[in-house]
Amino acid sequence: MKFVIGLDYGSDSARAVVVNANTGEELASSVKNYPRWAEGKYCVPTANQYRQHPLDYVEVLEYTVKDALSKCPAGTAENVVGMAFDTTGSTPVFTDKSGTPLALLPEFAENPNAMFVLWKDHTAIQEAEEINELAGKWDIDYTSYEGGIYSSEWFWAKALHVLRVDEKVRAAGYSIVEHCDWLPGLLSGKTEPSIICRSRCASGHKAMWLDKWGGLPSEAFLTTLDPLLAGYRDRLYTETCPSNKKVGNLTPEWAARLGLTTNVAIAAGAFDCHMGAVGAEVKPGSLVRVIGTSTCDIMVSSYEEMGHKLIPGICGQVDGSVIPGLVGLEAGQSAFGDIYAWFKRVVAWPIENILAKTTLVDEATKQKLIEETLDQIIPALSKEAMLVPVSESTIMATDWMNGRRTPDANQLLKGSITGITLGSSAPLIFRALVEATAYGSKAIVDRFIENGVEIKEIIGIGGISLKSPFVMQTMSDVLNMPIKVAKAEQACAFGASMFAAVVAGVYEKVEDAQAAMGMGFASEYFPNPENAKLYAELYKKYVSLGQFTENELSSK
Repeated sequence: MKFVIGLDYGSDSARAVVVNANTGEELASSVKNYPRWAEGKYCVPTANQYRQHPLDYVEVLEYTVKDALSKCPAGTAENVVGMAFDTTGSTPVFTDKSGTPLALLPEFAENPNAMFVLWKDHTAIQEAEEINELAGKWDIDYTSYEGGIYSSEWFWAKALHVLRVDEKVRAAGYSIVEHCDWLPGLLSGKTEPSIICRSRCASGHKAMWLDKWGGLPSEAFLTTLDPLLAGYRDRLYTETCPSNKKVGNLTPEWAARLGLTTNVAIAAGAFDCHMGAVGAEVKPGSLVRVIGTSTCDIMVSSYEEMGHKLIPGICGQVDGSVIPGLVGLEAGQSAFGDIYAWFKRVVAWPIENILAKTTLVDEATKQKLIEETLDQIIPALSKEAMLVPVSESTIMATDWMNGRRTPDANQLLKGSITGITLGSSAPLIFRALVEATAYGSKAIVDRFIENGVEIKEIIGIGGISLKSPFVMQTMSDVLNMPIKVAKAEQACAFGASMFAAVVAGVYEKVEDAQAAMGMGFASEYFPNPENAKLYAELYKKYVSLGQFTENELSSK
């Protein structure tokens, strides 16, 4: 038997799964929150600043791998042959000449600008605007394969922002690396900027890389954008790696730290949603929705179907970013589960700020009451909201509380809620928020279809798809399409394990790994015809509210 390990780095935590490469059976898994992130360190939510320390990534790597292996039968570790990583993105960091993230150097250990800039950090809105303005005037529109609109969530905007605001990072920074590239480089001993394997997925979707124009945007474009970017193009890369490429083997040091052997092959990294789509058995015609704090929507298309199409307003179309030999398409919503979490915090304010101070009960009882109540808020709201007929769902909301990713990125947008009366209850408002996230999903589906991309099936993965029938049924009704839910609970890590099996030589190509290791589907939601008819009319109101919000209420 041969075993592989898939590692999935999300926004709040990382998880490792140990999988039988021959059958796809999951032997064990382990999840751990990033310790510094959990304390709220290095983040300023009011300024949209979200940074993560590289030590968080290293510490959870060691813990999750060893913990998962400890749950496996004896002899498993010796027969692990491959490992692959997926991460959030774009999540870049400045490095020194050796490829070490600056935050790992003593003088930068507490400097947020020397840390990984998490995908949802929106401090670079101004820089993204400048990139879009310059790209529109340049002889090559470097944004054309990234939906035509560059986002503050992406590589160059974040890099330029950090260079502008931090003189010390500016002086010490030599190169920049994505999270999904650094981890495979670290474990294989290949972190130097000139040799580290750069993800096709990350570079194509977030860094304006395209083979036909020689890789990254030209030095002239970058220095016209800002002279602070001078030299970075030469210290980055020209070639990129799809995730079926082996970047090396586990170093002796890391083999010892993880309890593995140096026979473990390491795959080139990719973003979580792309590997998650592979884990959910994506194929042409499938739209895979990775549904969590935000959403990421992934499709693959043949060269024949894509032809010379350029789909406006999405997060890129990149050859081989998901499955080599097919064009990978990405879209998504900047907030999904985060919207529900925000509303939970709103309604929980008295619990955390008043009940927490009561002296009427002993401390232990009080803490149990608080924990139980907080745990039950979303399930209770869902249960009550589900009882409301669509015809009585009169509150309308947009889903832009964290800006809009697609279609047509605009991180300046704010969310809006309208139609509230004195009779509006918490469950009614919650229902409107769930419907808003479903309407945002429909906007993405419609954009693909309007541009000639056929959608034959929709597949949901992630915690919400497995745990919230109310959200999934609402989405099915709004889209007026069935939605399958992938059985793999850790679909992103599971997809990573498929790439690990390919680079280890168990399978020749990704499609073979999918066929042998795929777990299938846990359930399927079908649209209620009457609800779908009502939602078709309500969606028009969502579009109108969105237009008003964007035109009248967006702020700079």
